[in-house]
Amino acid sequence: MPTFEVPGAELAVALSDEGGHPVVQLHGLTSSRARDRVLNLDLGRGLSGTRLLRYDARGHGRSTGRKVPEDYRWQNLAEDLLRLLDHWFPGERVHGVGPSMGAATLLHAASLEPDRFTGLTLMVPPTAWKTRPAQATNYRAAAALIESDGVEAFLAATSESPPPPATVGAPETSPDVADALLPSLLRGAALSDLPAPEAVARVEVQTTILAWVDDPGHPLSTAESLAVLLPHSTLTVAHTPEDVQAWPEVLSGDVDRRG
Repeated sequence: MPTFEVPGAELAVALSDEGGHPVVQLHGLTSSRARDRVLNLDLGRGLSGTRLLRYDARGHGRSTGRKVPEDYRWQNLAEDLLRLLDHWFPGERVHGVGPSMGAATLLHAASLEPDRFTGLTLMVPPTAWKTRPAQATNYRAAAALIESDGVEAFLAATSESPPPPATVGAPETSPDVADALLPSLLRGAALSDLPAPEAVARVEVQTTILAWVDDPGHPLSTAESLAVLLPHSTLTVAHTPEDVQAWPEVLSGDVDRRG
């Protein structure tokens, strides 16, 4: 399994090389390439004729990490992403896709290097701006709960929340993160937010936003704000699992159109 070294971590990486346009696929907080596939969020499974780079973010899945919350700030994850792209696709423009933390990482990377991307497919964008402070408080409380009562107590607490309608029937999964690192990841997320609205508005690439309803951690308000701010964007909202089943085809169309 290839790995790629970044400051403070080694990232587990996989490249599916079928020629064609380069695509990079990210995942969400506490998830991984493997877990997103179980959760039906692996949109790259529907791609063919591309060079698809998947990787586990630092501290997630098979990648390593440190007990340093600042390592997991979205700005830092965006720098990891840009290093990966410099190595695997030097001098090329890529299409980026990812949910939640992955979508946030892509927005930060596109804000830093807008010419690096041909397009973005942003899935279930997370809380941002006005809704971020309350979520940050939740993350800090979860980190403290894990340290005092253990991961099982954290999982029990999170299981009490009803799932979004579009995810009903999805398999139950646990964080794909080492127990010892989980508090640092959550505190890193608490330190994070999307780029400032004026920075988002300068991201000129074609962007598809895929959202779903009734998910406080990924509120429709963020997706709607991004759709207004991003100059070349479209928003699609899922209400059922069947709607989400169509998302791989959306990504395929995005890559074909912008590749």
